[in-house]
Amino acid sequence: MDLFQKCYDFTQVKEVVEAGIYPYFHALQTGQDTVVTMEGKRTIMIGSNNYLGLTSDPRVKEAAIKAVETYGSGCSGSRFLNGTLELHLELESQLAEFLRKDACITFSTGFQSNLGIISAIAGRNDVILCDKENHASIYDACRLSFATMVRYKHSDMEDLERVLKEIPDSKGILIVTDGIFSMGGEICNLPKIVELAKKYGARVMVDDAHGLGVLGANGRGTAEHFGLEAEVDIIMGTFSKSLASLGGYMVASEEVITYVKHTSRPFIFSASIPPANAAAALCALNILKKEPERVKNLKDIADYMRSLLIKKNIPINITETPIIPVMTYDDTRTFIICKELLNEGVYVNPVISPAVPQGFSMLRTSYTATHTRDLMDEAADKFEKVFARF
Repeated sequence: MDLFQKCYDFTQVKEVVEAGIYPYFHALQTGQDTVVTMEGKRTIMIGSNNYLGLTSDPRVKEAAIKAVETYGSGCSGSRFLNGTLELHLELESQLAEFLRKDACITFSTGFQSNLGIISAIAGRNDVILCDKENHASIYDACRLSFATMVRYKHSDMEDLERVLKEIPDSKGILIVTDGIFSMGGEICNLPKIVELAKKYGARVMVDDAHGLGVLGANGRGTAEHFGLEAEVDIIMGTFSKSLASLGGYMVASEEVITYVKHTSRPFIFSASIPPANAAAALCALNILKKEPERVKNLKDIADYMRSLLIKKNIPINITETPIIPVMTYDDTRTFIICKELLNEGVYVNPVISPAVPQGFSMLRTSYTATHTRDLMDEAADKFEKVFARF
């Protein structure tokens, strides 16, 4: 059999393109902002993870430019060998201090962070307990490790305890959960997870990619939101969302960080974060520290948009975060509504099966601290106009 037969049989994309409703790979002619130019047209952006609005901040851009002028465009090697810059060390030091942990390690991407952390920490004699709606990078990390992975029902703490009870005392246990689940926008039940971890001798890792800059009075994320910063063993996050760059990180105790630094193959055998990315993330972190009001602004604008959509009878799932799922239920209907909204000048993300269960397709909308109420009024009116057709 030809290895490529699966490629020839993959016709779904061609069919959707021919139907005129293909929703992916729309090109931007401007930087990521609240309003962008997409394929030559003014478009309200409510589909990015630019939660604090820092990708277009002049200070962040200037920091990246200066880093290139000082260090060049790349590091030409791994952190383990020649690729460590003072910038990397400063970024790690400040992240550890901000997130109230002993130490930090940075990775080239957020996806790679989960691969590098979990594959190093969990071995043959260990069990990883994974929420069914965790990010894809967590699932791939579990496959890369030699540990046994057991999924528990989404945010179902009774099911989590049922699984914990069945694990022998001789096994090491890691409970991994998203802080904010990236599709549905819900916050994990971290207090109960921590309680069960203590009861059964497990360790807790939170993927806070969508929590940093979003939750907590100071934007430190899910653990701060619940007052449990000292109780979470590992916090992972990304630079591509609130910190306006690219890369990822892990904070934990000094011993755990040292172990991962010297055993994680995705870390050891990958080139380090380029200077511009490290400098941009560091600058964005310092802005978050100095301007924690951005966290409140983000919550306020998301709450405002949520109220508008409810008033206009747009079907949404109620969340406490700047991720607001608009329910469309059917995959084809999702693509059509997504296209109609883009024609009206509003960009959203279509989410279909298998990313969500069949029959639960949605438009994933997400908001930014620098969005204005006028923009939200305009976007909500266009939602009402499009949904009236369906």
